[in-house]
Amino acid sequence: MQQIPSVDLRDFLSDDPARKQKFVNEIGEAYEEIGFVALKGHFLDDKLVENLYSEVRNFFNLPLTTKSQYEIPGIGGQRGYVSFGKEHAKGRSTGDLKEFWHFGQYVNEDSKYLNEYPENVFVKELPNFNSTGKEAYKMLERTGKYVLRALALHIGLEEMYFDTFIADGNSILRPIHYPPITDEPNDGAVRAAAHGDINLITLLMGAQGKGLQVQNNEGQWIDAMAQPDELMINVGDMLSRLTNTKLKSTIHQVVNPPRELWATSRFSIPFFMHPVSEMPLNCLEECITSENPKKFDDITAGEFLHERLVELGLIKK
Repeated sequence: MQQIPSVDLRDFLSDDPARKQKFVNEIGEAYEEIGFVALKGHFLDDKLVENLYSEVRNFFNLPLTTKSQYEIPGIGGQRGYVSFGKEHAKGRSTGDLKEFWHFGQYVNEDSKYLNEYPENVFVKELPNFNSTGKEAYKMLERTGKYVLRALALHIGLEEMYFDTFIADGNSILRPIHYPPITDEPNDGAVRAAAHGDINLITLLMGAQGKGLQVQNNEGQWIDAMAQPDELMINVGDMLSRLTNTKLKSTIHQVVNPPRELWATSRFSIPFFMHPVSEMPLNCLEECITSENPKKFDDITAGEFLHERLVELGLIKK
């Protein structure tokens, strides 16, 4: 496969069973083959996208001394600001050339997860930053719910299988700033080194320009570019593990631009869709066959996330 397939969520949401099944077939086939799709028909409108990017630029343009006030110790970077070069890919020690922010789940006062998740961090210098982030979070979470419903049908599960696991899930919205490159990067550092995502699925805004690359089955790196009205959505390691690798969590990276574009910033905004911590990631019986025997030990989503945050250098053992 040399390019990322495009699908339209409006097919799944239609009242036409044939259109709905067409979407299930298309996204299922893409996720078994390359693990990525470009999705039209999502719930983010143009104005919300425009407002979010404006607020994100405003935040990253703040002085470093101001941004650093929002870097919260002791929570593994799960909320607020994470400074430049702090995160690295699994298996690497060189930090990625990026800084980022984390919006997390918005739980009600009576939620049993109220004390499990860190509170969201409020940026007092930008009165619309947090409200805009929350609105985008909700629309991306809603989009992801329907993608997972389609995948449940593809796997052979009941359509709403994932709903209870993602309600109040530990999902993260991460606006990323890749600053201009001013010097030759050390040790082959890139904007985001080759990695797989931790979560169930990732919904990515800002994949319209070159930079994001996906490794296909032949080991070739192909450009993953979405149209302006599309989100790039990929399978994460949790979903791949749950489906016994029937659905592929594909290695991807964000490479540095050509030298003539080093002076430019890049922004992207992924939404990492996580379930609640107690969700079992035990390989589904529907995905275990004699040709594809069970590949992984049983584990919960919370245990798996902790392991990976240690590997990424965001929390200590």
